[in-house]
Amino acid sequence: MTPIALASVGLAVLVGMILLRVPVAVALGLVGYVGYGILEGWTRAGLVVGSAPIELAQAYTFSVVPLFTLMGAVAAVSGLSSDLFRAANAIMRGARGSLAVAAIFASGLFGAICGSSVATALTMGRVSIPELLRGGYSPALAAGSVAAGGTLGILIPPSLILMIYAIIAQLSVAQLFAAALVPGLFLMAFYALIALFLGRRGRPNQPAPARPPLLPSLVGIWHMVLLFVASIGGIYAGIFTPTEAAAVGALGAVVIALLTRRAGVSSLAATALDTVRLVSSVIFIVMASTIFSRFIVQTGLSNAVTDTMQTMGFGPIGIIIALCVIYIVLGCFLEGIAMILITVPIVLPLVMSFGYDPIWFGVLLVILVEIGLITPPVGMNLFVLRAVSSELKISDIYLGAMPFLVAPLVLIALMVTWPQIVLWLPALID
Repeated sequence: MTPIALASVGLAVLVGMILLRVPVAVALGLVGYVGYGILEGWTRAGLVVGSAPIELAQAYTFSVVPLFTLMGAVAAVSGLSSDLFRAANAIMRGARGSLAVAAIFASGLFGAICGSSVATALTMGRVSIPELLRGGYSPALAAGSVAAGGTLGILIPPSLILMIYAIIAQLSVAQLFAAALVPGLFLMAFYALIALFLGRRGRPNQPAPARPPLLPSLVGIWHMVLLFVASIGGIYAGIFTPTEAAAVGALGAVVIALLTRRAGVSSLAATALDTVRLVSSVIFIVMASTIFSRFIVQTGLSNAVTDTMQTMGFGPIGIIIALCVIYIVLGCFLEGIAMILITVPIVLPLVMSFGYDPIWFGVLLVILVEIGLITPPVGMNLFVLRAVSSELKISDIYLGAMPFLVAPLVLIALMVTWPQIVLWLPALID
């Protein structure tokens, strides 16, 4: 069997194992180890397996993952999401569809602290969907606005997926965060416009709940503003490295939670333990993906795919369209982190050979993962909303999410036409 054929078989086995619900880390590590063993011998495969944990432990940039994860977890357990929803609702008061827009804005702001789309959809769903339904909004619009807003958690920095991509692609976390900020704001605005349009078409059939007063609501989110400015703002200003900013953010979230009495020592301890469990699983996955990446590199599959695409006459635009279609289809069946870990070792050399910036591609990749989060039948955010809102039917959730898929597609078109939407801010902090 040729190396390319071995790589193709390995990819097919890997996807099959994941679809059979084998843990992603186990599937990646097992396929990588066996494939490398067949290709280079079992002794060298054992050396690759042994070196992966050491390399990851020595990666200073990986320390941002547990710290930013802890910051987001503390923000979630402290009930800060309800403050954000009240503030967004107060700002948007008077506009038709304002509650749906408030849910999107609040989700974007919460995502700027949390870094996880699933956690954002889960937390904001509990807060905003009951308010939307009481305000007379259709179940579809209520579900769609929260599901779409939840995807902002992995685009607006800090983002867990961007951090993992930075580690795999060996890129600057700070530059990736800067690159994602403007597209994240664009996407939030596009989601809001769709919510306003749908809100005007399907008018609430009963009076909306009373809007909270503006000034007290804005003052009530001082802690979120402080956390974002101190952590992410510190990165953009060049005051902190991403790791230092993550440490400041994590400590700040704990201090704010204790000072405001939103969380006690016992709940913070439980949150820290949950963070350890989550980060441990992420570390295991990244170690396994390192083994798998070594196998793919040794087979030469990336170079073969690049040569094939160039031979077939694909231009830069054509290759991006093809990749978008592939990722959207994969997103219907695979979880976002799994998609990135499986495909980046193959796809990144391909897009770079066509002249695309790897930072630009990382932002594009996260947007494509976002589409997968709200695309039936396996959109993770859709199932999260069904779990937290028994009033919603799964059919309403599916129908509600579909109009919002237009927004990321429009954003992708803008990014391809004007790449500086992504690249101008990283250039300022370079």
